[in-house]
Amino acid sequence: MKPVRATTEPHVVSSGWALASLSLSMLLAALGTSIANVGLPTLVQAFGASFQQVQWVVLAYLLALTALSVSAGRLGDLLGRRRLLLAGILLFTLASLLCAIAPTLGALIAARALQGLGAAIMMALTLALVGETVSQARTGSAMGLLGSMSAIGTALGPSLGGVLLAGFGWQALFLACVPLGGLTWALAYRCLPAAAPGRALGRGAFDPLGSLLLALTLLAYGLAMTLGRGHFGLLNGALLLAALLTAGLFVWAQARVAAPLLRLALFRDLALSGSLAMSALVSTVMMATLVVGPFYLAHGLGLDALGVGLAMSLGPCATALSGVPAGRIADRLGARPMILAGLGTLALGCLLLAWLPASLGIGGYLAAMVVITLGYATFQTANNTAVMSEVDAPQRGVISGLLNLSRNLGLITGASLMGAVFATAAGDPATASAEAVASGMGYTFALASGLVVMALLVALFSQQNRWRAQQPSRTSP
Repeated sequence: MKPVRATTEPHVVSSGWALASLSLSMLLAALGTSIANVGLPTLVQAFGASFQQVQWVVLAYLLALTALSVSAGRLGDLLGRRRLLLAGILLFTLASLLCAIAPTLGALIAARALQGLGAAIMMALTLALVGETVSQARTGSAMGLLGSMSAIGTALGPSLGGVLLAGFGWQALFLACVPLGGLTWALAYRCLPAAAPGRALGRGAFDPLGSLLLALTLLAYGLAMTLGRGHFGLLNGALLLAALLTAGLFVWAQARVAAPLLRLALFRDLALSGSLAMSALVSTVMMATLVVGPFYLAHGLGLDALGVGLAMSLGPCATALSGVPAGRIADRLGARPMILAGLGTLALGCLLLAWLPASLGIGGYLAAMVVITLGYATFQTANNTAVMSEVDAPQRGVISGLLNLSRNLGLITGASLMGAVFATAAGDPATASAEAVASGMGYTFALASGLVVMALLVALFSQQNRWRAQQPSRTSP
């Protein structure tokens, strides 16, 4: 990645309103991820289906979001990011309406897949458009705001969904996104710049074969990690093998087409590759708090459903409050030192979560979660800022898609890997004793701290290579 020159700085008439439209877009996509989960038991009764069938309402959205994020970013680079973002918001909004009026479970699942496609476009291009709405000096603050809006959407989903479900039925879970989608579209249409002045985005042929192979790879991997509810069987192994085969075909195809979806040379940039690897590792760890946390709070500490919900809301709320300050600090001190600070704080938080609750109970759990959350918000904001502030303008969409992809792959892997570690250490969480559940959580977050240390080593290695690469230009006459 090459630093963006001053000539590429955007000239924006109303950057505040433009950033507000991007924030709503991020909020809407995150809300779509979390709001449907609370309605799964109701959907089982409404459609007379099993839980395994109904869980596809969630899986269809997540798989579409993961599989299509890179292709969506690339299309934005080719066709125009504002134009495609508006199309993605419109698709998400119409798909939300289709979800609400779906007559069968199959129709609902299909509509959720369309909604996930819209969310993939929105998430990829929202990050990419930051470079066209704010100056480079304010990139960190903008990234922090978008991270906060993502956390707010994730936290708001279960609570808002519960209220809508109790008062209006499951259809309201999806109807609620329609007016918010309309507002987001109108604001984006009115306030987002069509293109940065003095710059023409590169245009070229889209790579349909590469897009198909990448989507198949990610779908197979996602299914391998999510089917079986924690039990890795023959089908999971077959899907994982299919993912490896299609990944090999994807790499082979990308090296032989004139306009590839992903230029493989991108991954020779150790700073970019390191940022993607760190994002995946950190997301794997953060998913452990969502997978293991509820079991520990309910079975280890004996909290009721309300207590579990309140305790689980602390993390997203802390992320929402700390995202913007973290971005401002990154703008002032530089993103890369903040990456190290965020990872160090996150590693400390994982160690505290493995140890404190056993002696301090709920107080120890909440204190450790605050440390974890502050570390995560700092890292995510700084990492996104470091990547998006240095990428060449014509590649912003595809790089933004890669950032979202690495995060989603980490979440999918974390749900499977960290859940399996917890179940192995604690036994069946539904019947295990409180001591066994506490022990399982300790083992899980000891492993999580190791993963964060790995990310910290990646950060140090990539920064050291970056420093070495800059030495010839500094020492040459």
